[in-house]
Amino acid sequence: MLVRTLSGEKPLITLPEGSVDTQMHMYLPGFPSLPGGPGLPAGDLPTPQQYRQFMQWLGIDRVIITQGNAQQRDNRNLVACLKEMGDVARGVAAVGADVSDAELDALGEAGVVGLRIMDLPGGATDLSALEALDAKAAARGWMLAVQFDGSKILDHEARLAALKSRWVFDHHGKFFSGVTPESPQIAATRRLIDGGRCWFKFAGVYESSKSGGPGYEDVAAVARLLAAHAPERIVWGTNWPHNLAREQNDYPDDRALTDTVLGWIADDDGRRKALVDNPETLFGLPKWRAGDA
Repeated sequence: MLVRTLSGEKPLITLPEGSVDTQMHMYLPGFPSLPGGPGLPAGDLPTPQQYRQFMQWLGIDRVIITQGNAQQRDNRNLVACLKEMGDVARGVAAVGADVSDAELDALGEAGVVGLRIMDLPGGATDLSALEALDAKAAARGWMLAVQFDGSKILDHEARLAALKSRWVFDHHGKFFSGVTPESPQIAATRRLIDGGRCWFKFAGVYESSKSGGPGYEDVAAVARLLAAHAPERIVWGTNWPHNLAREQNDYPDDRALTDTVLGWIADDDGRRKALVDNPETLFGLPKWRAGDA
């Protein structure tokens, strides 16, 4: 039985006040998995109540809830979780290219501020919908979360460079074939970041690292380079509840993972940008003021 740790010693790196977890999933009873996606996470259902404990443990103040692949384009669970979490939460939904304005209006009323593309097995919406969803997101001031095998970024660079909305290159780029800081894929990532609409998300490092934990040295080398190159374009997420973990020994140590990944950002100023200022810009969040917690 998989059991998630929700408390314990705090990370050695103290998260700044107003920190945003920009990548996680949560679930409520009554919303089953759907054909085409993976099953629901293993173990007890990772609920809003559990996540609030997790926030308190790590020092997170705000959250972006991403629609899970298990429920494909049925965003009712996401909407219910946003209602449960209240004003500290915003959402990223999964919709098709043919989504109606009425559905987008309803999602916006519920707190959705972005749309998700995941061009990997189990994803609900692939890159064929990129331009259509970009137009819809740009018209509403929303963002796009874009996830695919970053090893193929050169094939997609021109399309990504033409996006009109703000967008984030998800999950450390998921360079499944492996890259180094000198790889052409990283040069392309830097060009996209320099274009002014692309952010880069530190989340789910274990999903693409070839060297593995606890240091994830291959991903770390690229992360340090990008954090130094464009500290104003990095965002961070816990990837809780680590949906790919099916057994207890596969479940990450969230405290250690937080320290490791945030340690790739050079200093407190860079971490404040990545955890507070940058997600405010990317997701259109209100500016954090002291005492908002």
